[in-house]
Amino acid sequence: MAHTLNDKVALITGAAGGLGVAVTQAFLEGGANVAGVSRHIKADQFQHPNFSAFPGDLASGAAARKIVESVVAQLGRIDALVHVMGGFAGGQSVADTDDATMEQMLDLNFRSGFFMARAVLPLMKRQGSGRILVVASRQGAEPGAMVGAYSASKAAMIALVKSIALENKDAGITANTVLPGAMATPGNQGSNLVATEEVAALLAHLASDAAAQITGAAIPVYGRQL
Repeated sequence: MAHTLNDKVALITGAAGGLGVAVTQAFLEGGANVAGVSRHIKADQFQHPNFSAFPGDLASGAAARKIVESVVAQLGRIDALVHVMGGFAGGQSVADTDDATMEQMLDLNFRSGFFMARAVLPLMKRQGSGRILVVASRQGAEPGAMVGAYSASKAAMIALVKSIALENKDAGITANTVLPGAMATPGNQGSNLVATEEVAALLAHLASDAAAQITGAAIPVYGRQL
């Protein structure tokens, strides 16, 4: 990958997960300085001089602000928030969905992204530039049966990012969501599945200067799952 992200600082949440690893590698290959956030992440998980690990969870607004402050203290700025963190729960109808499942999906797929975006936006406004990039899901735009809590949490994130784009369209800040279909992971392989590297490449492009006019979009990455 060409070094289209040279000198940019990217804060990537969920950096130690299956998709997060691919995203982190794509940004490092693009020349970015990466602040990788995950609950138990370690610096030696990525053998690269431009990678820094920031262990922590995003369970509250205070936790998100602390992460952002730590990244800025070490790296000086944040040019892109790449929110990959998320989780899945399915197999229950809406009528059978318990409170704990709904709260878990909202925590992992919506509140964490809200907390992080809210924490970085004042900084990006002062900088006069920034990228808010969130991995949502096809299910957030095309809900299915038996995944109500998951679909609703992802749909909420898509709506929030569109609001962020509208509110900051004159501030040099873009905001977009990426909507992958089912992705290939070590435990989930198939010829019709979307490669994590393809999603990562799209996110890296959206963080680059070449994508400065792309904002407010919810971009499908379905592969052959049409």
